[in-house]
Amino acid sequence: MVTHAAMPGRKGARAHARPRSLTPYAVAVPLALGIIYGFYAAFIRRDGGPSTGGQVALALVSGAAVAVLCFALGRIQRSLPHGLRALAYGALTACAIGFLVSLTDTGVLRSTLLGLVVGVGVFLTTFYFFYSRER
Repeated sequence: MVTHAAMPGRKGARAHARPRSLTPYAVAVPLALGIIYGFYAAFIRRDGGPSTGGQVALALVSGAAVAVLCFALGRIQRSLPHGLRALAYGALTACAIGFLVSLTDTGVLRSTLLGLVVGVGVFLTTFYFFYSRER
């Protein structure tokens, strides 16, 4: 009688995936992106004059928002299919770039168009990246 060399393990309804641990990079990368984004937003609004409390508040709020959104996307990205994951990265980038362009007082249409162009570029790039490395 022939038997199998390796029997598959029992993974019924009770089998759970191991919870992912929080690595230092999972915190450091969104934090660094948030700090850089906040400084750049304050730099755009500074307009050559002295720093004010409003610019500091803008830097803190916008940097914290980007850091939290990047952290959240990093935590849930593996559960998303590659198309939706690429769309999430594209949308986050489009909103971030559109907001920075809107700080230059150029107009809503220009900031929207530039944000959409950059967001579509990021979507296409990340979609290709995720699709080509699909397991």
